[in-house]
Amino acid sequence: MKYVRAIAFAALAGITIIGTGCAVGRGQETAGSYVDDAAITTSVKAKFVEDKTVSATSISVETLNGTVQLSGFAKSVAEKTQAGNIARAVKNVKGVRNDIVVRP
Repeated sequence: MKYVRAIAFAALAGITIIGTGCAVGRGQETAGSYVDDAAITTSVKAKFVEDKTVSATSISVETLNGTVQLSGFAKSVAEKTQAGNIARAVKNVKGVRNDIVVRP
């Protein structure tokens, strides 16, 4: 099971790095802050994959200057809350905007 999680995390990290490129994003002052935000996004997504109560495929994660924005759909208020709690617990997260819509 540990190997599956490690492979899932590595895949998410690779996809995030490839998909985000190397340019500094809008609103970010340095390339370092951009890399930090990409690492936070990858960590949050990996934690969603590990958690059985959160649908990692239904929730989008974006990070800007340490603030994580969650969007997408949850099946319950409990899932929405858990996603927010997971994001808040990730290292270097300064804040979370939980814009997930509950849609049973």
